[in-house]
Formats: sequence, structure tokens, C-alpha cells
Amino acid sequence: MRWWIGGVLFASTVINYIDRQTLSLLAPYLQLEYHWTNSDYANLAIAFRVAYTIGQSTFGRLMDRIGTRRGLTLTVIGYSVISILTSLARGFYSFMTFRFLLGAGESANWPAATKAVSEWFPKGERALATAMFDSGSSVGGAIAPFIVLWIHSRWGWRPAFAIPGVLGFLWLIAWRWLYHSPGVHPRISESERAMIGADQREPQSSEIEDPRPRWIDLLKLPQTWGVIIARAFTDPVFFFITEWFPIYLRTKGIEGRILPLAIPFVAADVGSFVAGWISGRLVRRGMSLGWARKLPIVFGGLGMTLLIPTIFTTDAYVIAFLFASVTFTYASFTIMANVLPTDLFHGSSVASVSGLSGTAAGLGTIVAFKLVGHVSDARRTVAAHSFDPIVILLGIVPFVGMILVLLLVRNTKASDQGLVRRI
Repeated sequence: MRWWIGGVLFASTVINYIDRQTLSLLAPYLQLEYHWTNSDYANLAIAFRVAYTIGQSTFGRLMDRIGTRRGLTLTVIGYSVISILTSLARGFYSFMTFRFLLGAGESANWPAATKAVSEWFPKGERALATAMFDSGSSVGGAIAPFIVLWIHSRWGWRPAFAIPGVLGFLWLIAWRWLYHSPGVHPRISESERAMIGADQREPQSSEIEDPRPRWIDLLKLPQTWGVIIARAFTDPVFFFITEWFPIYLRTKGIEGRILPLAIPFVAADVGSFVAGWISGRLVRRGMSLGWARKLPIVFGGLGMTLLIPTIFTTDAYVIAFLFASVTFTYASFTIMANVLPTDLFHGSSVASVSGLSGTAAGLGTIVAFKLVGHVSDARRTVAAHSFDPIVILLGIVPFVGMILVLLLVRNTKASDQGLVRRI
């Protein structure tokens, strides 16, 4: 049953990403129709990120209070309605409003899915389970060009926003039928229920007194900052790819090719499962949980520097290959970033810490997008190289993040006191 739960979380993430990818895929056409500059487009993307940033922490806290089943039901209804209503946009400010609302609704997915993994999976399977739901972002990103651009070619951009929004309502049928907590699930076997319960039991000495620590208490812990940095220093790179890749290719003189748009997302999907499987295997073979998580992070931090060589070529498939290498290794890093809250923190804090890390990632992405719009517009006279300074910076930042995570995510006095788990 737990893998069916993982499957429905994966489907949620796929739909989440199809809905959000519509604007980036249609941006080259909408820029021409509405005469938007790159800075204008950056502000639309930032509107989404502002709401997403606030929502990560807010909904993370909400999930810890009202539960995963109810919380994700409400937010999926919300963002599906907004996706459909975006087809009614009439210009820059209406697009900005709809993107803000979409970001608010979609922000709940990762804290909710992380909490569901902590409830349903033993520690030896959490990395693979996290990879399973997180890979939905890559699958959604990979299939979105085929869906959105096909709809656009047949009926225009308005149906290309509205039709994907219907998918969320179909998903809700499966979610409401399938998801309950393990302790009360009507279709789980007693052996699986016992296995999940046994893995999650902790010695009494490891329980923290406050069942729901305050954010300020969590922020005093170096482990919290390790989780935050793991997301804040890597997610802006992936979001640059999801939001700006079609425009980046256009500056290189590459337009109208769907396959290069999909290749990096397919690579990210493969990377998610490879990282999750390897980390879980290392745990099962006796490696400490900490190093089983840190080794994929090292791989990711080093691999994401391959973004930098893209500035030297205008070949569509060379660029796609390098971006694919980046997304493959990014997946290794981000899977560990998403699974760390389940490893380090008690159940009452998992979604809160996941939400804090998502908020930090959102803030980093907002800053990055503002820079992208400003720098690319300022350098538009050298079109093929207008993104070069940003690409170089985005190749370096994850490497720095890797070093900081290695220093912060470790056993400390807080581990001995039971405030966080030992790894």
C-alpha cells in the first residue's frame, strides 16, 4: 500500500508541474503578442515565486496541523481552479495575479508529500520514496511541451492553460479514495502496518517535549540550516531551467524544437530514481545514514557546474546534453535535500522544516530571476551570450551549497538531547 501512496504523490507532482510549465512554454509566443521584455517575464515568474515562497512555510505548518489528506485536497482544488481561470487573462497584470495565486496553491505539494513519506515509509525506503514523488516534477516538465504546445498549435494559448487544470480534479478522486494514515487505513495489511509502526517508534529519551516546535527553535539548529541551504542553493538552478529554458534557447537561435526542451527533464527523472535507489542501498548495506545522504549531495554539487560550458555553444543537442547532465546531478542533490527533514526531525516538525527550506529556495529563486531579467535585457545586443554571467553564477552556487551542507548536517549536542535525530 505504501508504494501506491508513493504513486499517487508522484501523480500529484506531475500535474503540479504541467500546470506551472504552461507559462514558460508559451512565453516566447506571449512575449511577441504582449510585447513583454525579459524583465517583464521575470516579474511574472517572480509573482509565482513570491506566493510559492510564502506558501511553503505556511502550508508546511498547516500540514502538520490539519494532516496531509485534508490539506492536499484543499490546495489541489485551489490551484486547479486557478490554472483553468488563467485562460481568462487579458494582459500583464491579470497574468501576474493568476500566477501569484497558482504559486500559493502549488506550494503545498512538497511539504505535504514529504510529510506523507515520513508517515508511510521506513528510513531505508524514504530516499527512494522521495525520489518517486519528486521525479514527478521531471516527468511533468518532460511531457508538458508535448501537451501544452500541441494544444497551443491546435486551439491557441487560452485552452493550453485551461485543459491541464482539469487533471487536478481527476487526481483528487484517487487521492480521496487511497490516502489515509497507516494507523487507520482500511486497506493496509497488518504486516505492513506493523512494519511501518515498528520503524517509526523511537526511544522515549529521543522525544522532544514540545510536540510542535516553534520556527525560532528550529532555526537555532545547524541541521535546519543545512536542509535550508540544500534547497536554497540548488532549486534556483532547476527553476531557471524550468522557467527560462525556452527563452534561453531562443537567444541561441534555437526555436520550434520540442525534444531539446524535454531532454533535461527526462534526465532529472532518471537521476531522481538513481539517487534514491543508491542512497537506500547504501543504508541497507550498513553505511551510516548521514554519509548515505551526503555522497549523492557531493555528486550533485560537482555535476551542476556543467551548466557553465553551455555558454560556449549554440548547438541545440550539445546544450540539451549539458543541461541534462545538470538536471541529472541536481536530482541527486535535491532528493537528499527533500529526504533530510524526514531523517533528521521528528514527525511534528517534518513539514515545517520542509516548508522553511522551500521558502528559502523561493527567496533564492526570486533573486535569481530578477538578475536573469535585468542582465539578459542589459546584454540583449549580444543575444547568444546575453545569459552568460547568470549561467556561470548558477553553475558555481550549488558547489558552494554542497560544502555548507557537509559542514552543517552532522550530529551535534542537539542530536544527543533528542531535539533532532542522529544520522
